[in-house]
Amino acid sequence: MKVIKEIKEMQKTTADLTRAGKSIGFVPTMGYLHEGHERLLQEARKENDYVILSIYVNPLQFGEHEDLDHYPRNIDHDLSVAKRNDIDFIFLPENKTMYPAPLSIEMTVSKRAHVLCGRSRPGHFEGVVTILTKLFNICRPTKAYFGQKDAQQVAVVDALIQDFNFPVQLVSVPTVREDDGLAKSSRNINLSPQERSEAPAIQKALQKGRSRLMQTRNPDIQEAIQETRQFLERETRGKIDYIELLSYPELEPIETFDRQVILAAAVYYENARLIDNTVFHPGDIS
Repeated sequence: MKVIKEIKEMQKTTADLTRAGKSIGFVPTMGYLHEGHERLLQEARKENDYVILSIYVNPLQFGEHEDLDHYPRNIDHDLSVAKRNDIDFIFLPENKTMYPAPLSIEMTVSKRAHVLCGRSRPGHFEGVVTILTKLFNICRPTKAYFGQKDAQQVAVVDALIQDFNFPVQLVSVPTVREDDGLAKSSRNINLSPQERSEAPAIQKALQKGRSRLMQTRNPDIQEAIQETRQFLERETRGKIDYIELLSYPELEPIETFDRQVILAAAVYYENARLIDNTVFHPGDIS
């Protein structure tokens, strides 16, 4: 396992691998790795000759009211996780490496970004596509791995790859969960014991909403969303940011349930904001 901190060294490494006909799996993260990240690493390890893990807390995707300085970090733990999963390279740049000067060109995400999390996090997905554009150019992956828990991010990355013709295959990996159904997240550590006991209700509410939609041929979409909200309000004292049903991956409003959709929710707790979702199609088994 080799740690690389400089862009040119990382580019030379990946150029040499590509020239030799080797496949490269890439897992971009902001560190503080948990079992969900490990699943991404394991999938990348199974499917590629070499695996690159990037660890970089990207300041561009934090809003003015989001505390960048308090984002959890534990590089020794992350290196241990990488070693345990037989990762070949870790790209570990500093801010001055990734952003040596203010950007002259800024990216704008015109679709898929202004619903769900994007509504309350203006500029977030612009930061995401900016750093991924840089990382794709630096690491030159064959496949890039993302967790389906961040389904909106997956949809935005899908658009980025398609719009800019990146020769990268997007791999979306199913959400890893605790035994009680709570999605694994670096932010779970910030929940109080009471909040932690209530948080699994997010996934339970989404599954109830999904079942409601799958029960009839022409379900009432707004009624299903309202029932999902009411269940979640009963089961947790967290503040609901949103519960939305949209087409997926287009993330556009729908009037009838006749295509693949995402039912997604976000809930604010005192020191954490949790998200979760379920993606399904009318033809799926409920």
